[in-house]
Amino acid sequence: MTTRTLTHISAPAGVAPSDGYTHVVTGPGRLAAVAGQMPFDEKGEFVGTGDPAAQTRQIFRNMRGCLAAAGLTFDDVIKLTYYVTDIAHVPAVLAVRDEFIDTERPPASTVVQVVALYRPDLLLEVDALALVSEDSAT
Repeated sequence: MTTRTLTHISAPAGVAPSDGYTHVVTGPGRLAAVAGQMPFDEKGEFVGTGDPAAQTRQIFRNMRGCLAAAGLTFDDVIKLTYYVTDIAHVPAVLAVRDEFIDTERPPASTVVQVVALYRPDLLLEVDALALVSEDSAT
């Protein structure tokens, strides 16, 4: 875990307060981009056929590994973008997300419904932006 503090602005002046995400997150450091993660385990096996919660859980496990490789945790994530094939999956996706993030200080987020992803069995893909501490050797 990093020692710096991120600033979460949930209700900027003139903007309605958010519900489950933060409008603006900022802090010191360098930007780290985590590519869109899909529900494949460490062996490349697909996880969660037809199950948005299982797919999301694997995606967030993958993301945790990607963040760790950069010396980061979910506490360093400032933005999540969700690409879902059916907006009806969002409640299940967010319930699983809440197992991984600090729900009191959630990252900024965007949810986009898409027509399709790279494979027809993919229900979602998630990418992230995080801040690497200025004093990090990574």
